Amino acid sequence: MQYGFVKVASAIPHVRVGNCQYNRQQIENLVRKAAEQEAEIVCFPELSLTAYTCQDLFGQQSLLDEAERQLGILLENTRELPTVAIVGLPVAHRGKLLNCAAVLQGGRLLAVVPKSYLPNYREFYEMRWFAPGLDVPCEDILLCGQRTRLGNKVLFQGDFTFGVEVCEDVWAPIPPSSQLCLQGADVIFNLSADNDAVGKHEYLKKLLSQQSARCLCGYVFSGCGFGESTQDVVFSGKAFVYEDGHLLAEADRFSLDEQLVVSEIDVERLRSERRVNTTFSSSAVQCQRNADYEVVQWASAARSGLSTLARAVDAHPFVPSGPALGERCEEIFNIQVEGLAKRMLHTHSKTAVVGISGGLDSTLALLVAVRTFDRLGMERKGIQGITMPGFGTTDRTYNNAIRLMEELGVTICEINIKEACLQHFRDIGHAASVHDVTYENSQARERTQVLMDVANQCGGIVVGTGDLSELALGWATYNGDHMSMYGVNASVPKTLVRHLVVWSAHQMPEGVCRATLLDIAATPISPELVPADSEGNIAQKTEDLVGPYELHDFFLYYFLRFGFAPAKVFFLSQVAFKDKYDKATIKKWLTTFCRRFFQQQFKRSCLPDGPKVGSCSLSPRGDWRMPSDADASLWLEECERL
Repeated sequence: MQYGFVKVASAIPHVRVGNCQYNRQQIENLVRKAAEQEAEIVCFPELSLTAYTCQDLFGQQSLLDEAERQLGILLENTRELPTVAIVGLPVAHRGKLLNCAAVLQGGRLLAVVPKSYLPNYREFYEMRWFAPGLDVPCEDILLCGQRTRLGNKVLFQGDFTFGVEVCEDVWAPIPPSSQLCLQGADVIFNLSADNDAVGKHEYLKKLLSQQSARCLCGYVFSGCGFGESTQDVVFSGKAFVYEDGHLLAEADRFSLDEQLVVSEIDVERLRSERRVNTTFSSSAVQCQRNADYEVVQWASAARSGLSTLARAVDAHPFVPSGPALGERCEEIFNIQVEGLAKRMLHTHSKTAVVGISGGLDSTLALLVAVRTFDRLGMERKGIQGITMPGFGTTDRTYNNAIRLMEELGVTICEINIKEACLQHFRDIGHAASVHDVTYENSQARERTQVLMDVANQCGGIVVGTGDLSELALGWATYNGDHMSMYGVNASVPKTLVRHLVVWSAHQMPEGVCRATLLDIAATPISPELVPADSEGNIAQKTEDLVGPYELHDFFLYYFLRFGFAPAKVFFLSQVAFKDKYDKATIKKWLTTFCRRFFQQQFKRSCLPDGPKVGSCSLSPRGDWRMPSDADASLWLEECERL
């Protein structure tokens, strides 16, 4: 299980009703294909050895005997394969016929799991042939000449733990998989014969997505396909791999071909989520009190090194694609506006003071302030937009700042900070020609002092502009732009800030702000604290100094959200950015991220209030509590070994 990933497969074989030999051959071929692709476990549909639609033929001893015989052949013929196979067949036991999942590996029958709930409504008549396995106690049975365990309270434990349920089980109000996961199962496999009807497919996907999300588990589903009887129902062949509510892979519906759907489930990520989720752990404790589950061991095979993934890794995890991006932007704005509106009303403030640089963050903060004032029915002139040109301000950003404020109809104030900073340099004996950290930070602190004092003058509040990515890297001047009275962007990552500004541009009427906002979005990110170049262009580009924000946001997401180690983040980065950054570049900036994240915690320990908008936040009152003097050696040494 390298980097916490386990490769799983869902198979849809060709099937002939009642022809166990043919069905076994198809299953065996797909087991071999799954093994060739280094799948740890492959799951087949319900009653895959006989076919699901045998109806009263399930009462024929010949069919039951042949199913067991073919299972024995399958065990023998796959003895050399390391892959676990889960296949369906009817099993006679104590005068009952059970609809079962047989779990086998390396010629050994690990256990047999009966279906707990039998549908006996509408088109289903399973109780005509089978008995429910819900009350069947775990006990030894003899099957294919092997003594094995039979029961629906079985956990299969290896490098990761999995459980099995059959079709209708997941439709129950409390599915067996819920209990299995609370007992420690990381992944659930479901053998199904889910037939098709209009609207049912999407409903099933929602059901599986919700179950995998609620149980914080991987969920692998395999449904009957072409070859089943179509006497009254049709089976289109459904195969899904889910992880914590997210669909990783699925089969082609209504295909006449056999299919093998392969993907990786990140068990480490699931376990991280469970550790953090106290509701899950409390539920697990409650479940343990009445636990009578049995554990069966299985052996994970030695696999070749993991070099890539079948599953996709999103290079921009904070930024959804397609129509979801617009919905995300609208929702984030609403959260920011709601937070700022409450703060304005609570402090009885009629004025919001925003420093406008012509950059992305201050633009987003101003847009939020404008929306807030509109929502509260307040005049936009109550927004004090203050631009404070300094030694590095370029014509492009200055002009964009002025145009933006004019077009939005806020109060415009310009306060040049150069003379104030020069006086400060004389006071402390610092040469203005030395463009060091003192030179840069004095400008940031002067700007913050101006904003705070103006807010005092007008009885307003300073709206902070700094974003999540800057806070992660500590790319903010302590007690300078680091400070405000309410930081509306505090949990918005830089990669998303740009999209929010672009989205806002396209929401504007033609000719109003759109061109200005789009130009701001296209401007290189810079604090503009050192003089421009000889042509008047920005000389100090943030991403040249600390690295690409798209990489840092990627690192931040997996470091903060799931607690992944640098080695795993490095591996995922190579998959996500394989066509853009080489290994050396990723390693360089990952090391920078880890170093700065630890060094700059003291700035995050005293952040002003600000709304949480997504799954990640660095507020010391919210998602992240870390000592300011934590040692980064463990993480940096791992980076060095990459």
